[in-house]
Amino acid sequence: MYRLLGAAIRRAIPGESYGGRRRRSHQQAKWPLGHGWVGGLGLGLGLALGAKLVSELRGASPSSSPGAPRPEESAPSELLTPAPAAVQLPRQTPAPPHPTTSGRYARAIESSRDLLHRIKDEVGAPGIVVGVSVDGKEVWSEGLGYADVENRVPCKPETVMRIASISKSLTMVAIAKLWEEGRLDLDIPVQKYVPEFPEKEYEGEKVSVTTRLLISHLSGIRHYEKDMKKVKEEKAYKALKMTKEAMEFNQDKGLKEIGGKSNEKNDIAKVKIEQDSEGKGRNSKPGKKKNDFEQDELYLKEKFENSIESLRLFKNDPLFFKPGSQFLYSTFGYSLLAAVIERASGQKFLDYMQKIFHDLDMVTTVQEENEPMIYNRARFYVYNKKGRLVNTPYVDNSYKWAGGGFLSTVGDLLKFGNAMLYGYQIGMIKNLSEKLLPGYLKPETMVMIWTPVPNTEMSWDREGKYAMAWGVVEKKQTHGSCRQQRHYASHTGGAVGASSVLLILPEDLEVETTDNRMTIPPRGVIVTIICNMQSVGLNSTALKIALEFDKDKSD
Repeated sequence: MYRLLGAAIRRAIPGESYGGRRRRSHQQAKWPLGHGWVGGLGLGLGLALGAKLVSELRGASPSSSPGAPRPEESAPSELLTPAPAAVQLPRQTPAPPHPTTSGRYARAIESSRDLLHRIKDEVGAPGIVVGVSVDGKEVWSEGLGYADVENRVPCKPETVMRIASISKSLTMVAIAKLWEEGRLDLDIPVQKYVPEFPEKEYEGEKVSVTTRLLISHLSGIRHYEKDMKKVKEEKAYKALKMTKEAMEFNQDKGLKEIGGKSNEKNDIAKVKIEQDSEGKGRNSKPGKKKNDFEQDELYLKEKFENSIESLRLFKNDPLFFKPGSQFLYSTFGYSLLAAVIERASGQKFLDYMQKIFHDLDMVTTVQEENEPMIYNRARFYVYNKKGRLVNTPYVDNSYKWAGGGFLSTVGDLLKFGNAMLYGYQIGMIKNLSEKLLPGYLKPETMVMIWTPVPNTEMSWDREGKYAMAWGVVEKKQTHGSCRQQRHYASHTGGAVGASSVLLILPEDLEVETTDNRMTIPPRGVIVTIICNMQSVGLNSTALKIALEFDKDKSD
């Protein structure tokens, strides 16, 4: 019966198939849309009649509606396009709206997303992940591009990447905790804790390397470059370049209108300095000084069992200058700090850090190791000399976990930033009822950490200074109705196949403010960006994003 019914329907519609072959009629060629409608109608009627016959054969009531078949009798949806009124289409689940397209910060999100797309396209980064929190609440996190290009795995907020030198800011929490507990003296020679590190001389004079000097890169311990002459030449070149740019900016400032090209030029200068500081490994030219990414020690594959063992890489090298007299950014200095933490705490460095991560609820932050299965871990990339995107070589970062060896997500970094901001601001609140919990670090400790240190440099923003494992730009306004420099703290990172930034833009709070719901810390904007390609300067981008969200918050 069904075969006869189907044959009758096919004979009634021109162009339908006979015996498994399809004939194309003149009407179909001339009116393809009309024919499709007729064919769909015929097919739909056939299915509806068939459903009715089946229901009658099964003993259904004659009054049962053919337009409401039982679930097991529903025809596949792909056979019902376009669908006649007699057949009910399965409900389509609408695509979920983008979680960040609406709300109070929609304008800031769209503007920031556009900026990140531009940066990503400009530098050719495979993937970027961003996270933003306002007043302690995450308001935006998103991944752009790919965490794994070869397998087309997209970046997402849960993507785990190398955070590079943001690890220094994490290590500072361990030092601060030990200092608060009276277990670590910042101003005595490190040999009290680590006798394996030899006493040092500079130009025949015995000198002292302390924990405080190590934190702010004033110890004289080298970075990846071993040639002291090259380092001094590079420092002199940078100083001359910065002086020249400052003179040009000051001359230009008097000729341009406020908010016009003078500010634009200043922003461009900032970006240039930031990019220079991160090292243009993929764009290096013959004859130019080698940067960090051309140093052999950055690509070490050796596994070090503990912090003491890693000291042999640099402990016998001479100091580049008298401790305290100059600034030289040094990741190896933080390898020594890891050994200090081990001895002062009586625990292995990684064990002590994992306790801190647990306290801060940083559940995805771990030391980078090759063997463990780390879910959502990205792959890391660089451009070769031919301009092709390639995988970075294998590296073992066990020699510098304290200075650049941790993995994390934007969500964890936002938690960390908010914990630091809370501790910094809680001292400004007049906690009359004592309902507010204390900060993870004491207010006076956070003030010390975020106070710029003399003789230091903030390479990613020349208007700031390095403090204690953070770069800090202070609030300043030199002329009325002119540019206002906002107070913020940040740290950037550059590693093999990775770039990062964590930036904290605190809200200005009056000291001794009464405690009410409007002033409960943390108050401010925190931005973090991580990227799976090296040599990408991100601090100026993070600052622009923070200011966009701060504007929406104020409005």
